[in-house]
Amino acid sequence: MPKPGRKKKLYSMLLPDLKQYRSVFESMGVTLPLPGVPASSQGLLQVLPEVPATRTGWPWTVETSPSVYGKREHWPKLSIVTPSYNQEQFIEETIRSVLLQNYPNLEYIIIDGGSTDGTKTILEKYAPWISYWQSEKDEGQGQAINRGFSLASGDYYAWINSDDYYLKDVFFKVAAKFKAGSTQFIYGFGYNKISEQQPAELIKVLPFRDMFIKIPSLIQPSTFWLAAIHQPIWEELHCSLDFELWLRLVKGRSRYRFKEALSVAHVHADAKTHDPKMKSKWEEDHHKIWAADAHGEVYEWRRIIFLNRLRKKIRQLFKLN
Repeated sequence: MPKPGRKKKLYSMLLPDLKQYRSVFESMGVTLPLPGVPASSQGLLQVLPEVPATRTGWPWTVETSPSVYGKREHWPKLSIVTPSYNQEQFIEETIRSVLLQNYPNLEYIIIDGGSTDGTKTILEKYAPWISYWQSEKDEGQGQAINRGFSLASGDYYAWINSDDYYLKDVFFKVAAKFKAGSTQFIYGFGYNKISEQQPAELIKVLPFRDMFIKIPSLIQPSTFWLAAIHQPIWEELHCSLDFELWLRLVKGRSRYRFKEALSVAHVHADAKTHDPKMKSKWEEDHHKIWAADAHGEVYEWRRIIFLNRLRKKIRQLFKLN
């Protein structure tokens, strides 16, 4: 797919115009809006592809009960994007954790960068329940996410990488909260999972004022936001693309924190967060984000770090989540 021209400039960040990405898809014959994920009052567990007998529990042999959504109640449209590349080991779990939420108004988009492992076979297997998917070479994770959201038409957005997965009932809880008030951004806790033999580590996220957005803490797959506030990913970043997005997206927004885990992230050698070979890329992103012609130098770093440590100690002292 040709790369669309750049339109919007923010500091030194050249952000893509998602309308141009969308126009490329339309020129390819993609009809918009995309079809929703087929819903069933009986749930999707019985119709999704069978899984090995060794795979049990969520999201293999367990599903969110469709009854939690009620029969007549209207639920806002939720658009989920999954960028993917060579994650055959994990992506089926990701897909099932989205579909088996049994959310009644769901749009699911997967943009794969031309995987050379068995990913494409898995995508073909689940194609009837995916609103749109493609598998072709792209320019990285940021572009894949932007392409996916250029197709989205939901009221609320989220993305989940192909080596992470949502926990049971998350879409119901998040959508119900969005419906109940004027919340624009939702975030929650998450688990880090090293192996099936080891217990997953719960990662908590503290409530925060705008100044603390500068300290990386949000768990990307445990975030959801109003489509109207969405902004494109800065594609030139390699590792910190979610953190940089929060700097633009979250400040000044009404927020709600779930004091529970919403997602699980697999900790493995090829994950950017845990791959020692990516250290130089993390440092490169850091310099780009805080460059004078980007977000600019943070002169109050010491104050922010001090206050962050202080609030952590206070919450620990009083045993606050």
